[in-house]
Amino acid sequence: MTTPSDGLGAGSPAPVLDRAACVRLDDADPLRSLRDEFLLPPGTIYLDGNSLGARPTGAAERAQEVIAEEWGTGLIRSWNDAGWFDLPAKLGEKVAGIVGGGAGTTVVTDTTSINLFKVASAACRIQAADAPERSVILTQRENFPSDIYMLEGLVEQLGDGYEVRLVDDAEVAAGFPNALTDEVAVVVLTHVNYRTGRLFDMAETTAAIHAGGALAIWDLCHSAGALEVDLAGAGADMAVGCTYKFLNGGPGSPAFVWVSEALQTRFSQPLSGWWGHRQPFEMEPSYTPADGIRRYLTGTQGILSMSVAEVGLDVFGRVDMADVRAKSLALSDLFIELVDARLSHHPVEVVTPREHAARGSQVSITHPEGFAVMSALITRGIIGDYREPEVLRFGLTPLYVGYADVWDTVEALREILDDRLWDVPQHKVRGAVT
Repeated sequence: MTTPSDGLGAGSPAPVLDRAACVRLDDADPLRSLRDEFLLPPGTIYLDGNSLGARPTGAAERAQEVIAEEWGTGLIRSWNDAGWFDLPAKLGEKVAGIVGGGAGTTVVTDTTSINLFKVASAACRIQAADAPERSVILTQRENFPSDIYMLEGLVEQLGDGYEVRLVDDAEVAAGFPNALTDEVAVVVLTHVNYRTGRLFDMAETTAAIHAGGALAIWDLCHSAGALEVDLAGAGADMAVGCTYKFLNGGPGSPAFVWVSEALQTRFSQPLSGWWGHRQPFEMEPSYTPADGIRRYLTGTQGILSMSVAEVGLDVFGRVDMADVRAKSLALSDLFIELVDARLSHHPVEVVTPREHAARGSQVSITHPEGFAVMSALITRGIIGDYREPEVLRFGLTPLYVGYADVWDTVEALREILDDRLWDVPQHKVRGAVT
């Protein structure tokens, strides 16, 4: 495996196959102190930050401050006095620094699905003006389903021959040799596959999309805060993402939307609410979009959740994303190495790519009884999650996951599989959320 001290690609150090060596790696970890920035229950190994990040230290206090002081005492004055009105843009600047967006390109608002609807609609309208013969939205077959659903809903609204077409990940990785026809107007891609953890090369893929005459929209839900992203450098057109996964914003915390400077004023977005108006407090009866990225706002923002999300974002002001990425790869190298060495006698397969350039910040493995196995693991205080079909996902958040955590997780998996501890009724009962 590669360790942070080795440097990426700096040779092939000896395998790390004992817990003591993992503890030594934790002791030498330059990001070790950041674990104190998060509050996790004692005895818990949390490997589901790719679904919901851990609670940052200070999040509860910030929520109490907003409730008791800014709302309780300041009341409506806090829209000005506490800076509530400016929060979408203020937080957007912090997100832009994490995803390589540049100043004035990002706002934090709404949900990922709603933001995708906004930018996909805007992109289609831009293409309708520039290339009216193009009416296909292309997206991954293995995209997160909500993205596909929103695109299907959009083409119903657009009518006039618009359609959604699905493309396999292998076709995307190969540079669209067949799918990117002259009918395609917009391509919507998830940067990291939510199920397998496969990472796509943003710069190369965006270049291929542009060469085919289409616009590129990226979903960054599984990459923002987990690896280095350079939207502007990659030449992307638009992007969306959430703050509740690797950015640790809290359950249901607001998402973000990014639009390149060149496209921000080409068309207004379809959900033309008053917060996106050029002069919202003039109360004009007709809509005039704001200049720049603020036009992608819609209605009144959720100030409590937005204020709490800022606590998680502020942690990233103290880290270098290159260090985060290096540790992420080292952790996933170790995880894959241990699965290969300790679970090979079971029907387990690593479905996450082994190549660094094609790997996000999770390790996904399959097992025929994946749901029950994950349930048994969670009862031990090791929390990952399950996705159909048969996929156990382990999100590796470098800010609070360590090397010994990885060792302990695979060791617990070995015991659960060796002793068939998953094969009891309690581990086969599914709740509403899996």
